[in-house]
Amino acid sequence: MASNLSFILNKPNDVTFAERPIPKLQHPHDVLVGINYTGICGSDVHYWQHGAIGHFVVKDPMVLGHESAGTVLEVGSAVSTLRKGDRVALEPGYPCRRCGPCLSGHYNLCPDMVFAATPPYDGTLTGFWTAPSDFCYKLPENVSLQEGALIEPLAVAVHIVKQARVQPGQSVVVMGAGPVGLLCGAVARAFGATKVVAVDIVQGKLDFARGYAATHTYLSQRVSAEENARNLVAAAELGEGADVVIDASGAEPSIQASLHVVRMGGTYVQGGMGKADINFPIMALCLKEVTARGSFRYGSGDYKLAIELVAAGRVDVKALINGVVPFKDAEEAFKKVKEGEVIKILIAGPNEKVEGALDTSVDEKKLKEAQAAGSTGCC
Repeated sequence: MASNLSFILNKPNDVTFAERPIPKLQHPHDVLVGINYTGICGSDVHYWQHGAIGHFVVKDPMVLGHESAGTVLEVGSAVSTLRKGDRVALEPGYPCRRCGPCLSGHYNLCPDMVFAATPPYDGTLTGFWTAPSDFCYKLPENVSLQEGALIEPLAVAVHIVKQARVQPGQSVVVMGAGPVGLLCGAVARAFGATKVVAVDIVQGKLDFARGYAATHTYLSQRVSAEENARNLVAAAELGEGADVVIDASGAEPSIQASLHVVRMGGTYVQGGMGKADINFPIMALCLKEVTARGSFRYGSGDYKLAIELVAAGRVDVKALINGVVPFKDAEEAFKKVKEGEVIKILIAGPNEKVEGALDTSVDEKKLKEAQAAGSTGCC
């Protein structure tokens, strides 16, 4: 019998499994999706550990998870783009479609966004999920459901790189070599960047980054931001500085160094989230006339482009997957992410059979690389 078993956060460090009613279609444009695979985001781990992120506080039991792919099981009467059996990547946030940001094409800034696993809304670590059909993206035949679960963090990276306006031939420095930082480097390469520098404080992460998408790496030192920047620019042969610097870490020292790494008239994008307030080298920003942009989740066209990049072989998301665990081991998967034992681990849906060597254990080679890398960043 089909199960709608769900992985539920009751309060910090208190999770349970419980059967939930199978959801019904509420709108003619909705679809019912059976969840096949779900990844774990740093925000999921943060809610699990702390019960809140900023003003988003878990007050009632909440289903975790938002990086998912699944199979369409039922379509609403007005749905024309999908049919039963289609494999889809789920975009887990649904805007109002009526406010100023939505109508201007920036629906990720919608003040009434309904986003999975963000209080008070349940997430996708469950058996069945209903969603608007226009936020479910059909996967090409050559893109697996496991890869489909990584379209969400890839879309985050796509949005960041689009915000940076990366052009062919440019140099790009990415601060932080967690999953989103790695994917930013890969997307920048796909956009034509000829030099991509991965920066982190953990050598193992940099070793993986160099074998993934980075052309250069730099191990950040415990020195001043200015000295770190000078050493980085010299080591990567960036001349007067990088055309683009992306911070995917949220760490204050990385942000400070970034403004000293970017060239005169270059672009800086803040993709990582950290402390609400930090010391910021505003003089460097002004004197260099740097273009600075924020980046939040993903917007119009980002999911579509993310899928096309995977389908065309331009970005390899499968290389980040260390393994797949059955639904009953969801909490163990969360622990592996928290302890930095994996880059990405997938949780199979409760109705998904997990078979084969890859699906029953973490790949040993990748596990060793991930263990050496330490903790991964949040998307």
